[in-house]
Amino acid sequence: MARRKQPTARQERLGAELRKLREAAGLKGREAAALLGTDSAQISQIEFGTAGVSEERVRRLAAQYSCTDEELIEALVAMATDRTGGWWEEYRGLLPTSFLDLAELEYHATYRLDVEFLHVPGLLQTEDYARAIFSYRVPELPDSDLGLRVRHRMKRKLIIERPVPVPYEAVIHEAALRIRVGDRAAARAQLTRILECSEAPHITVRVIPFDLDGFAGATNIMMYAGGAVPKLDTAVRDAPQGAAFIDSEAQLSAFRTLFRKVEAASLDPERSRDFMHRLAKEL
Repeated sequence: MARRKQPTARQERLGAELRKLREAAGLKGREAAALLGTDSAQISQIEFGTAGVSEERVRRLAAQYSCTDEELIEALVAMATDRTGGWWEEYRGLLPTSFLDLAELEYHATYRLDVEFLHVPGLLQTEDYARAIFSYRVPELPDSDLGLRVRHRMKRKLIIERPVPVPYEAVIHEAALRIRVGDRAAARAQLTRILECSEAPHITVRVIPFDLDGFAGATNIMMYAGGAVPKLDTAVRDAPQGAAFIDSEAQLSAFRTLFRKVEAASLDPERSRDFMHRLAKEL
């Protein structure tokens, strides 16, 4: 296969998982290469995502690495053979690759979790809200780039609006609901959007009110995507150069624990809707 100049985050993740299996088996790259009848450079390219890998090779490597997790193997095979050309491809070369990687991650996710304290989660944002967020960027974006980012964000909502949607849970602090990134009308429309979404059976929205005692978790902003198996889950953090994808098992476990702690501290879905209805009346 031809070498990739710029692998996607999904392609890099496949390679990283194969590297983890190799290292767990105590094998060097050259030893794994010998098992496939190739060289260590090819193994390195596969593990960095710059070279593709066939279903046969994934299964052979898994067997040589003594991996007996059949669900994980099937998930890795699916990643290796996936040829999905998603809607995000129309933005390639127009937006940073992290935008495309995030859309692809969400497309393949089995569920999505968000925790936000200052902004409404992207999947729940209205177009006006998203435009206001991107307009505040320094240096300012040209109108064409601003429009691209807004349209991309709106298209990301397809995962919770398609015929077979992704189960989605969001925990939002009262601060994010009260901060007016636009005018009063835009704020009211944004609350209406969240309330409408919260009525869907696959969407759960919870609110953390200001008057909650003993809540010290306001730094735990997160975006979390469930994989085909828990080992393939991914947490996403904002970074200066773009979104950073986190895949270490220890960190993923910590993120899941933090989400459940924040979730337990929030209002239940019905009380959260009542809270947002009262807030909307104040606008």
